[in-house]
Parts: sequence; structure tokens; C-alpha cells
Amino acid sequence: QVQLVESGGGLVQAGGSLRLSCAASGNILRINSMGWYRQAPGKRRELVADMTSGGSTNYAESVKGRFTISRDNAKNTVYLQMNSLKPEDTGVYFCHLVRSIGTMTDDFWGQGTQVTVSS
Repeated sequence: QVQLVESGGGLVQAGGSLRLSCAASGNILRINSMGWYRQAPGKRRELVADMTSGGSTNYAESVKGRFTISRDNAKNTVYLQMNSLKPEDTGVYFCHLVRSIGTMTDDFWGQGTQVTVSS
């Protein structure tokens, strides 16, 4: 099994910054990708950013230029640096991991961390 422990959420004023962390542990010999999704009240969960094991990144259009995803492979940890935060960035942020086991893949979710941006 895989465990994802998130930290770093909180309340911040518009224009401020937060840094989220997600540490993975367990049976994770081969990680395909790690990333972050968010879900605002009444809305669907959406991709914020992810990074493959090769270092390729993918960002939602709404966060490009403001958020940066990074990984520490030695620690199996992914980070999301969020700058110039806006009220519309408010939501629960979930860490997501995709792993390979042989020829199969599966994925795991963290418990979520609340990010609230006040105007």
C-alpha cells in the first residue's frame, strides 16, 4: 500500500504564497508521476500540476506562471509552490501518485489539505 501525507495548507491573503508538501511512503518502487489536484466547493476535482518521473511537468492554464511543482526523488516528496494566490485558488488540494507494478499501474490520493485565499 501507499501513504501520502500532505502539509502546508492554510489561510492566506490574496497575493500571498503557500508551499504544499506531499511525502509518499510504502510500496512505491516505481513512481510514474506525482502531482496536485484541487476541488473547490460545488466543483469537480481538477488538475493543478503534475510531474512525471522524467521531470516533465503539466500545469493548469489558470496557475501557469504562478505555481511551480518540484520533486525530491530521494525523499519521495512533491512540492507545490504557490505564489500570487487568488481567491479562486481556494479549495482542498489533494496529492496524487501514479505508480507501476509490473505491467500495471494504479494511483493513490492524499487526504487533502485546505487552502483558503481571502480577498
